Amino acid sequence: MILEQIKGPEELKALPPEDLKTLAQEIREFLIEKISHTGGHLASNLGVVELTIALHTTFNLPEDKLIWDVGHQSYTHKILTGRMADFDELRQYGGLSGFPKRKESPYDSFDTGHSSTSISAGLGIALGRDLKGLDYKVVSVIGDGALTGGMAYEALNNAARMKRNFIIVLNDNKMSISENVGGMSRYLNGLRTGSGYNDLKKNVADALDRIPVVGSVMIDKIKRTKNSIKQLFIPGMLFENMGITYLGPVDGHNIPAMCKVFKEAQKLDHSVLVHVITKKGKGYRPAEKNPSRFHGVGPFDVGTGEPLSTQEHPSYTDVFSRKICQLGGQYPNLVAVTAAMPDGTGLTAFGKKYPFRFFDVGIAEAHAVTSAAGMAAAGLRPVVAVYSSFLQRGFDQVLHDVCIQNLPVLFAVDRAGLVGSDGETHQGIFDYSYLTCIPNMSVMAPKNLWELRAMLDFAMEYNGPLAIRYPRGEAYRGLREFRQPIAYGKGEMLYEEKDIALLAVGSMVSTGEHVREKLKKEGYSCSLANGRFVKPVDTELVAHLAGNHGLIVTLEENVLQGGYGLAVTAYIHAHFPHIKVLNVALPDAYVEHGNVSILREGLGIDSDSIIRSMKAGGWLE
Repeated sequence: MILEQIKGPEELKALPPEDLKTLAQEIREFLIEKISHTGGHLASNLGVVELTIALHTTFNLPEDKLIWDVGHQSYTHKILTGRMADFDELRQYGGLSGFPKRKESPYDSFDTGHSSTSISAGLGIALGRDLKGLDYKVVSVIGDGALTGGMAYEALNNAARMKRNFIIVLNDNKMSISENVGGMSRYLNGLRTGSGYNDLKKNVADALDRIPVVGSVMIDKIKRTKNSIKQLFIPGMLFENMGITYLGPVDGHNIPAMCKVFKEAQKLDHSVLVHVITKKGKGYRPAEKNPSRFHGVGPFDVGTGEPLSTQEHPSYTDVFSRKICQLGGQYPNLVAVTAAMPDGTGLTAFGKKYPFRFFDVGIAEAHAVTSAAGMAAAGLRPVVAVYSSFLQRGFDQVLHDVCIQNLPVLFAVDRAGLVGSDGETHQGIFDYSYLTCIPNMSVMAPKNLWELRAMLDFAMEYNGPLAIRYPRGEAYRGLREFRQPIAYGKGEMLYEEKDIALLAVGSMVSTGEHVREKLKKEGYSCSLANGRFVKPVDTELVAHLAGNHGLIVTLEENVLQGGYGLAVTAYIHAHFPHIKVLNVALPDAYVEHGNVSILREGLGIDSDSIIRSMKAGGWLE
């Protein structure tokens, strides 16, 4: 195999050009085989195999700097930089990350995990290069879907002022996670199909070049008026009008063609954008037919593309999806907003049922939040369904546009808490902290699937900003018998005894149930309460617990700083200073990738670890 000879870019560059096509096929076979066992991002990586080979062939890595936007498409990059042997532990605890990591390899020049960031990061690196008087190349790869993110335009605007070489590679596959939407998608589609300008340019240049003496002079004059010519054939020419040279489009699966245009791009003394057309999922028919489903997959059967394991019970996302469709029938002014994640957030069904009340704004979380605020101001009931880690990107808009005006926007915060294999950029472990610090915002967390449904009912009648956060994966089906009606700011007593009180919120209520069962077997008397509201804290419930227990243990799947436990502790210390309080939460740290059960144990928030900590700290008498 050619692939086995590649230990780094130098071996790649030594290959005869005719071997590169075979290498691309071997890489695809390797990716399909490995990801079918480990899970991971398949379709996006299959789409950039030739692009990655061309970049590694043309540029001098790691001296030259390559920045991947989002970074989930960097698998071929990792293979070509000596990490092929690590793919057996891809995205597993202690194993190879599914995203670029500077601490993992010198070939990874910037850590990425969220969209629309690579141009900004690359521009910063290029400016650092220039100020230090160095001479390496900087290449930022960005997808067409990521160009819906406002940060990309802020960076493009700044990049137009560059006086030295800076290369932007636009990887255009018509997709983000789901199909792209909006004006930029239509614009790029015009560029893909607008061959008139490129054909004219080539034909005119070839003809003039054959004219002795004056031919080359005429070509130079035409090049100086290229913007005017392009305006005739490709309306707008956004990038050229900004002052960024546009090259392309070029076939993203034609390695020689890409190498040629990348070499041309290196000759320019300013910013240049190379437009590359790729096919997401290329080389694997199931992924080509359904790239959204193969964006991020678990282990699957290579022959059929079907997952090896199926979920027996509905996930929290499934519960939300069904309930929001039901509520859509009850509330004609209910509208739903997603930022390019209709499948992941469970809004696809709502979009099909109520197409005129469903809005996919593309990868633009800040815009999603403010547009929802505008809808609320116009008398609608907007629901913004978003992953916890992605809502971080709209924090200012939540504070400034929703909460200052106290508008009734519901945030359905999915993938909250530990999410596992995508690692530190995707763990939803900060939302209690960044949402509860905002005035007018209320935050809820359900203990099980029935409580999620009840909270959504409550939200439709609540007249203010509200977030309901729930975890990834199968919805908890225990504690079904406890269904005290939802009242604003009120928790729920589940089991009442004495001595030790467990006060849990969200996913940690089920953990609290297990802790209580194990403590009772050891002879301890233990109560369990469901906080329900992270903000406002149910101080009446806390006071009740303080009156009957010597130790209160708070349980949350969020970082300790700014979280639920410290809010409860502050109240207890102010009003019941004699009561002991133990906070079980996540540490002040970023959590790496790995299986959620392994992460929970390692971080000390599973039931056995909690009991060990209580004993080791002298909390149990």
